[in-house]
Amino acid sequence: MDYFPAFLQLHGKRCLLIGGGDVATRKARLLINAGALLTIVASEINQTLVKACDKADVTFQRRAFRDDDVRGHWLVVAATDDKHVQAAVADAAGRAGVFCNCVDDLESSSYITPAIVDRGPVVVAVTSSGKAPVLARSIRARIESMLPTATGDLARLAGRWRERVSARIKDAFSRRRFWETFFAGPVSSAVYRGDPDAANRESAELMHRVSGGPPGRGEVWLVGAGPGDPDLLTLRALQVLQSADAILHDRLVSDDVLALARRDAERIAVGKIPGCRQNNQERINSLLIELAASGKRVCRLKGGDPFIFGRGGEEFDAVTGAGYSCHVVPGITAAAGCAASAAIPLTHRDAAQSVVFVTAHGKDSLDRLEWRSLARDRQTIAFYMGVRRFSEISEQLIAHGRSASTPIAIIENGTTPQQRVVRGRLGQLVSVATTHRIKAPSMLIIGKVAELRDESVQRKSSTSVEHGYAERLGRIHVLPNGLAGQGDHLDFPAA
Repeated sequence: MDYFPAFLQLHGKRCLLIGGGDVATRKARLLINAGALLTIVASEINQTLVKACDKADVTFQRRAFRDDDVRGHWLVVAATDDKHVQAAVADAAGRAGVFCNCVDDLESSSYITPAIVDRGPVVVAVTSSGKAPVLARSIRARIESMLPTATGDLARLAGRWRERVSARIKDAFSRRRFWETFFAGPVSSAVYRGDPDAANRESAELMHRVSGGPPGRGEVWLVGAGPGDPDLLTLRALQVLQSADAILHDRLVSDDVLALARRDAERIAVGKIPGCRQNNQERINSLLIELAASGKRVCRLKGGDPFIFGRGGEEFDAVTGAGYSCHVVPGITAAAGCAASAAIPLTHRDAAQSVVFVTAHGKDSLDRLEWRSLARDRQTIAFYMGVRRFSEISEQLIAHGRSASTPIAIIENGTTPQQRVVRGRLGQLVSVATTHRIKAPSMLIIGKVAELRDESVQRKSSTSVEHGYAERLGRIHVLPNGLAGQGDHLDFPAA
């Protein structure tokens, strides 16, 4: 973080503005709207600026800047096109210990002004730390389109009810639930349709309901966190993360994904560790029920999709069987996410008409598979959690008819900055994994689709997709048939 974000209380505070042109006019409006007592110093002051300050408490001094002008002011803004004046203002302010913003001069400024979305009293500030102001303005425009103009009215209504709610609803958990419902239910709907009387009635009814009744029943959300990249979360998953009171997460859920959760949410790591029964499924089921029984919104956050090798079905049955609501938010499963990030199509008209998701994890999981069916040609197999079972996987598939020359791709840490893609043939699977020290989490893709990427590289494709994935993947290791352990390293050109 290059700058510490803060909102300054300038009501009745003396502020100094150096400059008399159009840029100074824009700065003057902001300072006046914030309630500042403004002094403007400039040799020439245009009429637009004078008119903008017509009804405000502003003092004009038509002369050149002097160093002692900064004394007694809380804030200084230099808005001139004279670099020497800008530097003099910054120097004087620095010696006086006063914060100073020099427009379009990042190095001389001790603070910067962000792009602002004003829905007073709600104010959203966006900054790029001076690196890309046009980007900051673009982000501001997007936020502008998302916030109704009545957002400020809703905030003011909340301010009027704040003391009454605090006095009536003593429990912090119940108060938070009140405000969550206040901003996302009938109260906000009434405000946005312009009916303040209805908004007040709904507020009173909501306070009576929350303060007079027992704690609300909790609920559980089974949420897919995707394969690792936080940008692949669904919008619904993000909404649940930011409203959950408690989050139970697996080991493979990245810190970047968890960083999107509500800051005060209780976070409980329940990832299973091989050979350890500390977080067995029975304990996780019991914990979900216990938290729901206490009235909490619980987010069970799982890597990939909760209903694909995530035991989400067992947790759903346990929670609903105990009488609590359970909702499912699907996520991008690892096979789809990792394959897409490696530019490997799981199905292809010329290579595979079907795809099978298989787990190699768990007791006797491989022994129960229909290997003859899996060994069929023109079919893609996506093996989850199979790093420790590569030897059995290759032996069984070859024994049941799949050619040892079948292309394979191993995607390690798929969709993350640490992603690595290693390619070879089914008969080389163990040696390929050993040579490149493959570790979990890794997705194994078996089938002709695994070499389609190689063909596109050999054609030196210059499409935007090629370049986009090149930037994401970095270095990719390709092991041609017959060169087990001797990989060619191909660096794709960046766009």
